[in-house]
Amino acid sequence: MFTGIITALGTVREVQPIGGGHDMRVVIGVSPEFLAEPQPVVIGASIACSGVCFTAVRIGADEFAIDASAETLSKTTIGAWVAGTRVNLERSLRVGDELGGHIVSGHVDGVAEVVSAEAENASVRWRFRLPPGLERFVASKGSIAIEGVSLTVNEIDDAVFGVNIIPHTAAMTTIGTLRPGARVNIEIDMLARYVARLRETEA
Repeated sequence: MFTGIITALGTVREVQPIGGGHDMRVVIGVSPEFLAEPQPVVIGASIACSGVCFTAVRIGADEFAIDASAETLSKTTIGAWVAGTRVNLERSLRVGDELGGHIVSGHVDGVAEVVSAEAENASVRWRFRLPPGLERFVASKGSIAIEGVSLTVNEIDDAVFGVNIIPHTAAMTTIGTLRPGARVNIEIDMLARYVARLRETEA
């Protein structure tokens, strides 16, 4: 489990095909502090990488490796990663940690497209187009995770929703580097997912 509060930016160092070329091992460079504090990351630990929960399969002094299955590659943006790609990182939540964002599982629901980015006072209003079927889970003033970043939905019009990104968020995550047409990992609010499932079973 995560909160959507990004604590570090990593950089893809290597992309290695595995599993007969269907799966992918990714080596991500990061600061030693991210891997060491508040306690060392160990093999088997969960790390959210741009919104996707992965298991660390190798740990180095300033890098770690994760394995992405063909299923993950087909449902997220991970398959487009190359050496140099910047990655939002968050270590898994521990009991007693501050819940600064919202509960995020690291299970991506779909890939959205950046529609536009327009300056609005001291922030930037970003708009994204959801993939078909996800719009019913997104509500104005509700929570959503974009590339692992916990954000509040400002408005939604059919499949297009908007969020405001303040300068701090733009500087500390990959959101500020996006451009119209870019694809991003989306995780809807966990509560919305379960409410929808309950309504389906009651129908």
